[in-house]
Amino acid sequence: MGQSTDSDYIPRLIDDVLKDDLRLFGGVVITGPKWCGKTTTAEQVTRTGVYLQDKTQYNRFRKIANLDPSRVLEGETPVLVDEWQRIPELWDAARFQIDRRKTKGQFVFTGSKIINDSELEHSGAGRIKRLKMRTMSLWEMGESTGEVSLGKLFEGQDSIVGLPEYDYLGMARRLVRGGWPDTVGLDDRDCYKRVEGYCNAIVDYDFDLGTDEERTRRVTHSNRNLRSILRSLSRGSASSISVENIKRDMEGDSGVDLGINTVHRYMRALQNICLTDDLPAWTPQLRSKTAIRTSDTRHLTDPAIAAYFLDAGPEDLVHDPETFGLLFETMAVRDLRVYAQTLDGRVCHYRDKNGLEIDAVIHLPMGRWGAVEVKLNDSWADKGAENLLKLRDKVDSNTMGDPAFMAVVTADGAAYTRDDGIHVIPLSCLRN
Repeated sequence: MGQSTDSDYIPRLIDDVLKDDLRLFGGVVITGPKWCGKTTTAEQVTRTGVYLQDKTQYNRFRKIANLDPSRVLEGETPVLVDEWQRIPELWDAARFQIDRRKTKGQFVFTGSKIINDSELEHSGAGRIKRLKMRTMSLWEMGESTGEVSLGKLFEGQDSIVGLPEYDYLGMARRLVRGGWPDTVGLDDRDCYKRVEGYCNAIVDYDFDLGTDEERTRRVTHSNRNLRSILRSLSRGSASSISVENIKRDMEGDSGVDLGINTVHRYMRALQNICLTDDLPAWTPQLRSKTAIRTSDTRHLTDPAIAAYFLDAGPEDLVHDPETFGLLFETMAVRDLRVYAQTLDGRVCHYRDKNGLEIDAVIHLPMGRWGAVEVKLNDSWADKGAENLLKLRDKVDSNTMGDPAFMAVVTADGAAYTRDDGIHVIPLSCLRN
Protein backbone atom coordinates (compact mmCIF):
# COMPACT_ATOMS: atom_id res chain seq x y z
CA MET A 1 0.00 0.00 0.00
CA GLY A 2 3.00 2.29 -0.35
CA GLN A 3 2.68 5.57 -2.15
CA SER A 4 4.96 7.51 -4.48
CA THR A 5 4.58 10.58 -6.64
CA ASP A 6 4.54 10.43 -10.43
CA SER A 7 7.50 12.15 -12.09
CA ASP A 8 5.38 12.62 -15.25
CA TYR A 9 2.54 14.25 -13.36
CA ILE A 10 0.99 17.28 -15.06
CA PRO A 11 0.37 19.89 -12.33
CA ARG A 12 -3.29 20.75 -11.77
CA LEU A 13 -4.77 23.93 -10.36
CA ILE A 14 -6.66 21.87 -7.80
CA ASP A 15 -3.31 20.78 -6.27
CA ASP A 16 -2.98 23.82 -4.01
CA VAL A 17 -6.70 23.73 -3.18
CA LEU A 18 -6.30 20.12 -2.03
CA LYS A 19 -3.24 20.88 0.07
CA ASP A 20 -4.96 23.81 1.74
CA ASP A 21 -8.07 21.76 2.49
CA LEU A 22 -5.95 18.99 4.04
CA ARG A 23 -4.43 21.65 6.28
CA LEU A 24 -7.88 22.66 7.50
CA PHE A 25 -9.90 19.43 7.49
CA GLY A 26 -9.44 15.88 8.69
CA GLY A 27 -10.17 14.54 5.22
CA VAL A 28 -11.01 15.52 1.67
CA VAL A 29 -13.22 13.70 -0.82
CA ILE A 30 -12.52 14.39 -4.51
CA THR A 31 -15.40 13.62 -6.86
CA GLY A 32 -15.28 13.91 -10.62
CA PRO A 33 -15.74 12.07 -13.90
CA LYS A 34 -13.67 9.02 -14.69
CA TRP A 35 -10.27 9.65 -16.25
CA CYS A 36 -10.07 13.30 -15.13
CA GLY A 37 -7.04 12.61 -12.90
CA LYS A 38 -8.50 12.32 -9.39
CA THR A 39 -6.36 9.39 -8.27
CA THR A 40 -3.09 10.69 -9.71
CA THR A 41 -3.66 14.09 -8.16
CA ALA A 42 -4.43 12.54 -4.77
CA GLU A 43 -1.28 10.39 -4.99
CA GLN A 44 0.87 13.52 -5.01
CA VAL A 45 -0.09 14.32 -1.40
CA THR A 46 -0.84 10.90 0.14
CA ARG A 47 1.53 8.30 1.60
CA THR A 48 -0.63 5.17 1.72
CA GLY A 49 -2.93 3.92 -1.01
CA VAL A 50 -6.03 1.73 -0.86
CA TYR A 51 -7.20 0.97 -4.41
CA LEU A 52 -10.70 -0.49 -4.46
CA GLN A 53 -10.83 -0.41 -8.26
CA ASP A 54 -8.32 -3.28 -8.14
CA LYS A 55 -10.31 -6.51 -7.84
CA THR A 56 -7.76 -8.26 -5.64
CA GLN A 57 -7.51 -5.34 -3.21
CA TYR A 58 -11.26 -4.88 -3.21
CA ASN A 59 -11.96 -8.52 -2.33
CA ARG A 60 -9.41 -8.43 0.50
CA PHE A 61 -10.53 -5.09 1.92
CA ARG A 62 -14.22 -5.98 1.57
CA LYS A 63 -13.67 -8.92 3.93
CA ILE A 64 -11.71 -6.79 6.38
CA ALA A 65 -14.33 -4.02 6.30
CA ASN A 66 -17.06 -6.50 7.16
CA LEU A 67 -15.25 -7.08 10.46
CA ASP A 68 -13.66 -3.68 11.18
CA PRO A 69 -13.68 -0.90 8.53
CA SER A 70 -11.07 1.11 10.45
CA ARG A 71 -8.45 -1.58 9.67
CA VAL A 72 -8.69 -0.71 5.97
CA LEU A 73 -7.67 2.86 6.80
CA GLU A 74 -4.44 1.95 8.59
CA GLY A 75 -1.12 3.25 7.32
CA GLU A 76 0.99 6.38 7.14
CA THR A 77 -1.25 9.39 6.64
CA PRO A 78 -2.62 10.91 4.54
CA VAL A 79 -4.28 7.67 3.36
CA LEU A 80 -5.77 7.57 -0.14
CA VAL A 81 -8.95 5.51 -0.56
CA ASP A 82 -9.60 5.28 -4.30
CA GLU A 83 -13.17 4.60 -5.50
CA TRP A 84 -14.26 4.58 -1.86
CA GLN A 85 -17.94 4.30 -2.80
CA ARG A 86 -17.40 0.57 -3.39
CA ILE A 87 -17.20 0.18 0.42
CA PRO A 88 -19.32 3.10 1.70
CA GLU A 89 -18.88 2.23 5.37
CA LEU A 90 -15.26 3.46 5.09
CA TRP A 91 -16.66 7.00 5.11
CA ASP A 92 -18.10 6.71 8.59
CA ALA A 93 -15.01 4.85 9.79
CA ALA A 94 -12.83 7.73 8.55
CA ARG A 95 -15.09 10.30 10.19
CA PHE A 96 -14.75 8.41 13.49
CA GLN A 97 -10.93 8.27 13.16
CA ILE A 98 -10.80 12.00 12.44
CA ASP A 99 -12.79 12.72 15.61
CA ARG A 100 -10.67 10.33 17.68
CA ARG A 101 -7.25 11.53 16.47
CA LYS A 102 -8.18 15.23 16.37
CA THR A 103 -5.60 15.91 13.64
CA LYS A 104 -5.96 17.31 10.13
CA GLY A 105 -5.01 15.80 6.79
CA GLN A 106 -5.82 12.17 7.58
CA PHE A 107 -7.60 10.89 4.47
CA VAL A 108 -8.21 11.61 0.79
CA PHE A 109 -11.17 9.78 -0.71
CA THR A 110 -11.62 9.74 -4.49
CA GLY A 111 -14.65 8.59 -6.44
CA SER A 112 -16.33 8.84 -9.81
CA LYS A 113 -19.79 8.21 -8.39
CA ILE A 114 -21.73 10.52 -6.09
CA ILE A 115 -23.00 8.89 -2.91
CA ASN A 116 -26.18 10.33 -1.42
CA ASP A 117 -25.76 11.58 2.15
CA SER A 118 -28.80 9.50 3.13
CA GLU A 119 -26.68 6.38 2.56
CA LEU A 120 -24.18 7.54 5.20
CA GLU A 121 -24.53 7.69 8.96
CA HIS A 122 -22.93 11.15 8.96
CA SER A 123 -22.39 13.67 6.16
CA GLY A 124 -18.86 14.42 7.36
CA ALA A 125 -19.69 18.11 7.75
CA GLY A 126 -16.87 19.95 9.49
CA ARG A 127 -14.54 16.96 9.17
CA ILE A 128 -14.40 16.04 5.48
CA LYS A 129 -14.25 18.70 2.74
CA ARG A 130 -15.84 17.95 -0.63
CA LEU A 131 -13.91 18.91 -3.76
CA LYS A 132 -15.21 18.75 -7.32
CA MET A 133 -12.57 17.92 -9.93
CA ARG A 134 -13.14 18.58 -13.61
CA THR A 135 -11.29 17.85 -16.82
CA MET A 136 -8.30 20.06 -17.57
CA SER A 137 -8.56 23.73 -18.47
CA LEU A 138 -6.64 25.12 -21.42
CA TRP A 139 -4.12 26.70 -19.02
CA GLU A 140 -3.42 23.33 -17.35
CA MET A 141 -2.95 21.67 -20.75
CA GLY A 142 -0.44 24.30 -21.83
CA GLU A 143 -2.90 25.60 -24.44
CA SER A 144 -3.37 29.09 -22.97
CA THR A 145 -0.86 31.92 -22.91
CA GLY A 146 -2.13 32.93 -19.47
CA GLU A 147 -1.72 36.62 -20.30
CA VAL A 148 -5.00 37.44 -18.55
CA SER A 149 -5.51 36.34 -14.94
CA LEU A 150 -8.98 35.93 -13.46
CA GLY A 151 -7.53 36.65 -10.03
CA LYS A 152 -5.99 39.93 -11.19
CA LEU A 153 -9.27 41.00 -12.77
CA PHE A 154 -10.91 40.55 -9.38
CA GLU A 155 -8.10 42.59 -7.84
CA GLY A 156 -8.98 45.52 -10.07
CA GLN A 157 -6.78 45.24 -13.17
CA ASP A 158 -8.37 47.75 -15.50
CA SER A 159 -6.54 47.13 -18.78
CA ILE A 160 -5.49 43.92 -20.54
CA VAL A 161 -3.66 42.96 -23.73
CA GLY A 162 -2.78 39.61 -25.25
CA LEU A 163 -2.70 37.42 -28.35
CA PRO A 164 -3.79 33.77 -28.48
CA GLU A 165 -1.56 31.13 -30.05
CA TYR A 166 -4.25 29.70 -32.35
CA ASP A 167 -7.28 30.72 -34.35
CA TYR A 168 -10.94 29.75 -34.73
CA LEU A 169 -10.18 26.32 -36.23
CA GLY A 170 -7.51 25.77 -33.61
CA MET A 171 -10.08 26.29 -30.86
CA ALA A 172 -12.43 23.82 -32.55
CA ARG A 173 -9.63 21.24 -32.63
CA ARG A 174 -8.94 21.69 -28.94
CA LEU A 175 -12.62 21.47 -28.09
CA VAL A 176 -13.07 18.03 -29.67
CA ARG A 177 -9.83 16.76 -28.07
CA GLY A 178 -11.26 17.29 -24.58
CA GLY A 179 -9.46 17.95 -21.31
CA TRP A 180 -8.30 14.52 -20.10
CA PRO A 181 -4.73 14.23 -18.85
CA ASP A 182 -3.99 11.07 -20.85
CA THR A 183 -4.68 12.84 -24.16
CA VAL A 184 -2.13 15.61 -23.58
CA GLY A 185 0.60 15.29 -26.20
CA LEU A 186 -1.32 12.92 -28.48
CA ASP A 187 -1.89 13.83 -32.12
CA ASP A 188 -5.46 14.66 -33.08
CA ARG A 189 -6.27 11.26 -34.58
CA ASP A 190 -5.14 9.31 -31.52
CA CYS A 191 -6.85 11.79 -29.23
CA TYR A 192 -10.18 11.41 -31.02
CA LYS A 193 -9.91 7.63 -30.72
CA ARG A 194 -9.38 7.95 -26.97
CA VAL A 195 -12.43 10.21 -26.69
CA GLU A 196 -14.46 7.70 -28.73
CA GLY A 197 -13.41 4.89 -26.41
CA TYR A 198 -14.30 6.97 -23.37
CA CYS A 199 -17.75 7.83 -24.68
CA ASN A 200 -18.51 4.23 -25.67
CA ALA A 201 -17.45 3.11 -22.19
CA ILE A 202 -19.90 5.59 -20.68
CA VAL A 203 -22.76 3.97 -22.55
CA ASP A 204 -21.66 0.36 -22.24
CA TYR A 205 -20.27 -0.01 -18.73
CA ASP A 206 -20.78 2.86 -16.34
CA PHE A 207 -24.43 2.54 -15.45
CA ASP A 208 -26.18 0.74 -12.64
CA LEU A 209 -29.84 1.62 -13.06
CA GLY A 210 -31.28 -0.46 -10.24
CA THR A 211 -32.33 -4.06 -9.69
CA ASP A 212 -31.07 -7.17 -11.49
CA GLU A 213 -34.29 -7.18 -13.52
CA GLU A 214 -33.72 -3.56 -14.53
CA ARG A 215 -30.11 -4.29 -15.47
CA THR A 216 -31.30 -7.20 -17.62
CA ARG A 217 -33.71 -4.91 -19.46
CA ARG A 218 -30.83 -2.47 -19.84
CA VAL A 219 -29.04 -4.86 -22.20
CA THR A 220 -31.68 -4.39 -24.88
CA HIS A 221 -32.94 -0.89 -24.16
CA SER A 222 -30.58 1.26 -22.11
CA ASN A 223 -27.65 1.41 -24.52
CA ARG A 224 -29.90 2.98 -27.13
CA ASN A 225 -31.60 5.25 -24.60
CA LEU A 226 -28.30 6.42 -23.13
CA ARG A 227 -26.97 7.37 -26.54
CA SER A 228 -30.24 9.16 -27.24
CA ILE A 229 -30.22 11.17 -23.99
CA LEU A 230 -26.56 12.07 -24.43
CA ARG A 231 -27.30 13.32 -27.94
CA SER A 232 -30.20 15.35 -26.58
CA LEU A 233 -28.07 16.87 -23.82
CA SER A 234 -25.33 17.58 -26.35
CA ARG A 235 -27.78 19.43 -28.61
CA GLY A 236 -29.05 21.27 -25.53
CA SER A 237 -25.60 22.30 -24.28
CA ALA A 238 -25.60 25.68 -22.54
CA SER A 239 -29.41 25.84 -22.55
CA SER A 240 -32.08 25.32 -19.91
CA ILE A 241 -33.77 22.47 -21.78
CA SER A 242 -36.38 20.82 -19.57
CA VAL A 243 -36.67 17.10 -18.84
CA GLU A 244 -39.98 17.09 -20.73
CA ASN A 245 -38.24 18.48 -23.82
CA ILE A 246 -35.39 15.99 -23.40
CA LYS A 247 -38.03 13.24 -23.33
CA ARG A 248 -39.60 14.49 -26.57
CA ASP A 249 -36.17 14.82 -28.13
CA MET A 250 -35.30 11.23 -27.19
CA GLU A 251 -38.60 9.91 -28.52
CA GLY A 252 -38.06 11.69 -31.81
CA ASP A 253 -34.55 10.28 -31.98
CA SER A 254 -35.47 6.66 -31.17
CA GLY A 255 -39.11 6.41 -32.20
CA VAL A 256 -39.91 4.81 -28.83
CA ASP A 257 -42.31 6.21 -26.23
CA LEU A 258 -40.61 6.86 -22.88
CA GLY A 259 -42.03 7.53 -19.43
CA ILE A 260 -40.94 10.76 -17.76
CA ASN A 261 -39.72 8.75 -14.74
CA THR A 262 -37.45 6.73 -17.02
CA VAL A 263 -35.86 9.92 -18.34
CA HIS A 264 -35.40 11.20 -14.77
CA ARG A 265 -33.62 7.94 -13.89
CA TYR A 266 -31.20 8.37 -16.77
CA MET A 267 -30.60 11.98 -15.78
CA ARG A 268 -29.82 10.94 -12.20
CA ALA A 269 -27.51 8.19 -13.42
CA LEU A 270 -25.55 10.69 -15.54
CA GLN A 271 -25.36 13.11 -12.64
CA ASN A 272 -24.23 10.39 -10.23
CA ILE A 273 -21.19 9.53 -12.35
CA CYS A 274 -20.37 13.22 -12.90
CA LEU A 275 -21.12 13.22 -16.65
CA THR A 276 -23.40 16.24 -16.33
CA ASP A 277 -22.24 19.45 -14.68
CA ASP A 278 -25.22 21.80 -14.80
CA LEU A 279 -24.75 25.47 -13.96
CA PRO A 280 -27.03 26.86 -11.22
CA ALA A 281 -28.80 30.20 -11.42
CA TRP A 282 -27.52 33.36 -9.74
CA THR A 283 -30.19 35.22 -7.79
CA PRO A 284 -28.89 38.68 -6.86
CA GLN A 285 -30.79 41.57 -5.30
CA LEU A 286 -32.09 43.76 -8.14
CA ARG A 287 -32.99 47.44 -8.24
CA SER A 288 -36.56 46.66 -9.31
CA LYS A 289 -38.80 43.62 -9.11
CA THR A 290 -37.93 41.24 -11.94
CA ALA A 291 -38.57 37.50 -11.85
CA ILE A 292 -35.28 35.60 -12.08
CA ARG A 293 -35.39 32.21 -13.79
CA THR A 294 -33.93 29.58 -11.49
CA SER A 295 -33.56 26.57 -13.79
CA ASP A 296 -30.03 25.25 -14.33
CA THR A 297 -28.14 25.57 -17.58
CA ARG A 298 -27.29 22.14 -19.00
CA HIS A 299 -23.66 21.20 -19.51
CA LEU A 300 -21.83 17.92 -19.99
CA THR A 301 -18.64 17.60 -18.00
CA ASP A 302 -16.46 18.11 -21.09
CA PRO A 303 -17.39 19.64 -24.46
CA ALA A 304 -15.62 16.81 -26.31
CA ILE A 305 -18.31 14.41 -25.08
CA ALA A 306 -20.99 16.59 -26.63
CA ALA A 307 -19.00 16.89 -29.87
CA TYR A 308 -18.66 13.10 -30.05
CA PHE A 309 -22.37 12.40 -29.59
CA LEU A 310 -23.18 15.05 -32.22
CA ASP A 311 -20.60 13.47 -34.57
CA ALA A 312 -18.97 16.90 -34.89
CA GLY A 313 -15.31 17.26 -35.79
CA PRO A 314 -13.38 20.55 -35.96
CA GLU A 315 -14.39 21.33 -39.55
CA ASP A 316 -18.04 20.53 -38.77
CA LEU A 317 -17.99 23.02 -35.90
CA VAL A 318 -16.34 25.73 -37.97
CA HIS A 319 -19.13 25.41 -40.55
CA ASP A 320 -21.88 25.26 -37.92
CA PRO A 321 -21.39 28.37 -35.74
CA GLU A 322 -24.57 27.76 -33.75
CA THR A 323 -23.44 24.34 -32.51
CA PHE A 324 -19.86 25.54 -32.10
CA GLY A 325 -21.08 28.44 -29.99
CA LEU A 326 -23.04 26.22 -27.61
CA LEU A 327 -20.20 23.73 -27.13
CA PHE A 328 -17.66 26.54 -26.79
CA GLU A 329 -19.79 27.99 -24.00
CA THR A 330 -19.55 24.64 -22.18
CA MET A 331 -15.79 24.75 -22.67
CA ALA A 332 -15.53 28.30 -21.35
CA VAL A 333 -17.73 27.51 -18.33
CA ARG A 334 -15.56 24.46 -17.58
CA ASP A 335 -12.40 26.61 -17.59
CA LEU A 336 -13.99 29.39 -15.55
CA ARG A 337 -15.05 26.86 -12.91
CA VAL A 338 -11.53 25.42 -12.72
CA TYR A 339 -10.03 28.90 -12.34
CA ALA A 340 -12.67 30.15 -9.90
CA GLN A 341 -12.13 27.13 -7.65
CA THR A 342 -8.60 28.34 -6.88
CA LEU A 343 -10.14 31.63 -5.69
CA ASP A 344 -12.76 29.90 -3.48
CA GLY A 345 -15.32 31.02 -6.05
CA ARG A 346 -18.39 29.54 -7.67
CA VAL A 347 -19.85 30.06 -11.13
CA CYS A 348 -23.55 30.58 -11.91
CA HIS A 349 -25.64 31.92 -14.78
CA TYR A 350 -28.26 34.67 -14.88
CA ARG A 351 -31.57 34.72 -16.75
CA ASP A 352 -34.69 36.80 -16.06
CA LYS A 353 -38.24 36.97 -17.36
CA ASN A 354 -37.34 39.89 -19.65
CA GLY A 355 -34.98 37.70 -21.63
CA LEU A 356 -31.67 39.00 -20.29
CA GLU A 357 -29.17 36.16 -20.07
CA ILE A 358 -25.59 36.21 -18.81
CA ASP A 359 -23.59 33.06 -19.49
CA ALA A 360 -21.44 33.07 -16.35
CA VAL A 361 -21.34 35.03 -13.10
CA ILE A 362 -18.31 34.31 -10.91
CA HIS A 363 -18.99 34.91 -7.22
CA LEU A 364 -16.15 35.08 -4.69
CA PRO A 365 -16.18 35.33 -0.88
CA MET A 366 -16.94 38.74 0.64
CA GLY A 367 -19.53 39.44 -2.04
CA ARG A 368 -17.17 40.09 -4.95
CA TRP A 369 -18.54 39.15 -8.36
CA GLY A 370 -17.74 39.40 -12.04
CA ALA A 371 -19.86 38.71 -15.12
CA VAL A 372 -18.90 36.97 -18.37
CA GLU A 373 -20.60 36.62 -21.72
CA VAL A 374 -19.30 33.94 -24.10
CA LYS A 375 -19.12 34.68 -27.84
CA LEU A 376 -17.35 32.86 -30.65
CA ASN A 377 -15.37 35.90 -31.80
CA ASP A 378 -14.89 39.53 -30.91
CA SER A 379 -17.05 40.74 -33.81
CA TRP A 380 -19.96 39.76 -31.53
CA ALA A 381 -18.46 41.48 -28.49
CA ASP A 382 -20.82 44.45 -28.81
CA LYS A 383 -23.86 42.26 -28.11
CA GLY A 384 -22.13 40.61 -25.17
CA ALA A 385 -21.11 44.00 -23.76
CA GLU A 386 -24.67 45.29 -24.16
CA ASN A 387 -26.00 42.41 -22.03
CA LEU A 388 -23.32 42.92 -19.38
CA LEU A 389 -24.13 46.61 -19.05
CA LYS A 390 -27.83 45.78 -18.71
CA LEU A 391 -27.04 43.38 -15.88
CA ARG A 392 -24.85 45.95 -14.13
CA ASP A 393 -27.70 48.46 -14.25
CA LYS A 394 -30.22 45.92 -12.92
CA VAL A 395 -28.23 44.68 -9.93
CA ASP A 396 -28.70 46.60 -6.71
CA SER A 397 -25.14 47.84 -6.11
CA ASN A 398 -25.98 49.00 -2.59
CA THR A 399 -26.58 45.37 -1.62
CA MET A 400 -24.45 43.40 -4.10
CA GLY A 401 -21.68 45.90 -4.82
CA ASP A 402 -20.45 46.81 -8.28
CA PRO A 403 -18.99 44.06 -10.47
CA ALA A 404 -15.23 43.65 -10.04
CA PHE A 405 -15.04 43.22 -13.82
CA MET A 406 -17.13 42.39 -16.85
CA ALA A 407 -15.77 40.45 -19.80
CA VAL A 408 -16.64 38.85 -23.11
CA VAL A 409 -14.77 35.54 -23.56
CA THR A 410 -14.14 34.58 -27.19
CA ALA A 411 -12.76 31.68 -29.22
CA ASP A 412 -10.29 33.81 -31.18
CA GLY A 413 -9.15 37.41 -31.70
CA ALA A 414 -7.05 39.50 -29.33
CA ALA A 415 -7.34 40.34 -25.63
CA TYR A 416 -8.06 44.02 -25.04
CA THR A 417 -10.14 46.40 -22.94
CA ARG A 418 -12.95 48.33 -24.60
CA ASP A 419 -13.65 52.03 -24.03
CA ASP A 420 -16.60 51.06 -21.78
CA GLY A 421 -14.22 49.11 -19.50
CA ILE A 422 -15.42 45.67 -20.59
CA HIS A 423 -12.61 43.23 -21.34
CA VAL A 424 -12.56 41.00 -24.43
CA ILE A 425 -10.59 37.84 -23.65
CA PRO A 426 -9.84 34.87 -25.90
CA LEU A 427 -10.23 31.73 -23.78
CA SER A 428 -6.72 30.73 -24.82
CA CYS A 429 -5.33 33.85 -23.11
CA LEU A 430 -7.02 33.17 -19.75
CA ARG A 431 -5.79 31.56 -16.53
CA ASN A 432 -6.72 31.57 -12.84
